[in-house]
Amino acid sequence: MNFVMPCKAGKRHGRVHGAGVGTRSHGVLGAGVALVLASLLVGCGPEAAPVKAPPPQAKDPNVVQVVADQMHQLNVVKVEPYRFRIQKQAIGQIAFNEDASTVVLTPFSGRVTRVLAKVGEEVKRNTPLFEIESPEVVQAQTDLIAALLARDKAQSNLQIAQRQADRMLRLIKDKAASQRDADQAVNDLAGAESDFKTAEGALTSARNRLRIIIGRDQTEVDRLERERIVNPLITVDSPIDGTVVARKVGAGQYVRADLGDQLYTISNLSTMWLKANVPEVDIPLVRLGQDLEVRVAALPNRVFHARVIAIGASSDASTRRVVVRSEIPNPDGALKSEMFASFKISVGEPESNPAVPVDAVIWDGDASFVWVQREPMTFQRRSVKLGLEQDSVVQVREGLKVGEQVVSRGSLFVDNQWRQ
Repeated sequence: MNFVMPCKAGKRHGRVHGAGVGTRSHGVLGAGVALVLASLLVGCGPEAAPVKAPPPQAKDPNVVQVVADQMHQLNVVKVEPYRFRIQKQAIGQIAFNEDASTVVLTPFSGRVTRVLAKVGEEVKRNTPLFEIESPEVVQAQTDLIAALLARDKAQSNLQIAQRQADRMLRLIKDKAASQRDADQAVNDLAGAESDFKTAEGALTSARNRLRIIIGRDQTEVDRLERERIVNPLITVDSPIDGTVVARKVGAGQYVRADLGDQLYTISNLSTMWLKANVPEVDIPLVRLGQDLEVRVAALPNRVFHARVIAIGASSDASTRRVVVRSEIPNPDGALKSEMFASFKISVGEPESNPAVPVDAVIWDGDASFVWVQREPMTFQRRSVKLGLEQDSVVQVREGLKVGEQVVSRGSLFVDNQWRQ
């Protein structure tokens, strides 16, 4: 049997050769034909074009998406304009304010018996620093006692001369004495008055020397005049309020007034100095009263503000730098003498530029990036060119526009998500 089955929908042609085939054979053949037809008809029908899946959209490698639960870790801020000041930098060191400091010398020679104030201790004016036993103190007190005795003697002689002169005046009135004796009594009275005034002057001088030069207070002078007992010990007091920053004396040490040894140094630490070395080419930009922004290496998280109070009159021949002195408030005593410091001084007119917080910037080597919000919970990594940093914000010279939004707090979190 031969079958011709063109694969066309709705048409079928076939020819059967041979006769005499019985009904059974015909039924068997019908079943076989059905199977063959079924196999041949598989895939027949109108031709259909193969279906291709659309190509996946290319994913931006610099975009990160976060979920709503992660947004509480982020702080998105708007890029705002900021007027940046052009600043010059220099280095220097912290020093004691010499206008609020003093050294303590001994006004007389002697042996130190006690040291009363320690280094680092805060003292008030007239607080005792050390005690000394000095022959000069003894001599000054002895001179005062001698002046007192001389004054008392002169006063006694004056009283005697006054009585004698009064007596002679009465006698001469009664014509019981000669005029010569009366004149002599008057001369003696005048001499006694002169001696008394001289003794009073010597006593005043002895009091002043003991009070001003030796340093005895008026109470001690009054005690000496009343009791007339010499006290060889005397204390040397602090001349100002401040802190003991240096001490070069100990108990038992003999000190001399003629050597000028600095036994104590007292300084008021409420303000300090910054002695900065400024390149001479920048000196024309520095003015008295100008404000400075000071950073100290030992206190990296703090910014201090100072004011220029003096500009050096000469430049160092080897470094070509000029010393500029500034005054810094130090209310909590955090600044210490000899600390290394740097400062910035503003010059020229401020320049307005887009600015972002410092914590919004991600550094990758020398390159800097920020995460810009493209749409809610979607952020794009963008390269930026930075400039000045002032007041916790950074100048953006290229890469951002005012009004765009960037991640500040949480920028490292977004960057870590991007790197995963």
